[in-house]
Amino acid sequence: MTIDKVIAVNRAARHDYDILEIVEAGLVLTGTEIKSVREGRVNIKDAYARGAGGELWLYNAHIPKYASASYQNHEPLRTRKLLLHRGQLRDLSSKAQQKGLTIVPLRLYIKNHVAKVELGLAKGRRKYDKREAIAKRDVEREMAQAMKRPTRSARSFSGL
Repeated sequence: MTIDKVIAVNRAARHDYDILEIVEAGLVLTGTEIKSVREGRVNIKDAYARGAGGELWLYNAHIPKYASASYQNHEPLRTRKLLLHRGQLRDLSSKAQQKGLTIVPLRLYIKNHVAKVELGLAKGRRKYDKREAIAKRDVEREMAQAMKRPTRSARSFSGL
């Protein structure tokens, strides 16, 4: 997988949700939208995906108006269609129907000159789960730093 350019990353999604499954989807955009995306001006923090009518749609993804466009500019918060294989679409939408599961965009990127979205099937975390995840990450970071530091005995032998 060769990703040319990562446009937006939804860091809040990994904090607020447990990601169960990840799927890559294409994104249907108009001409002014893709130009704005290529400039890197996208916000997917509050975005989510939902199935409707046998298709998957992306809601609340903010792609600002293209500055150099004419009067035919796009709506920044319009609903955008996601492109998936039929089997992936059926599987993802049936899993999302389960209680407590949602589909959130994790990142938006350009791959082979085409806009793609990495979607995650997610289960919401409770507040105490978030604190637990932060504490676990801090402990792992401290352990990694301790492993990198040379021990006192190793320093005394380095002087020989």
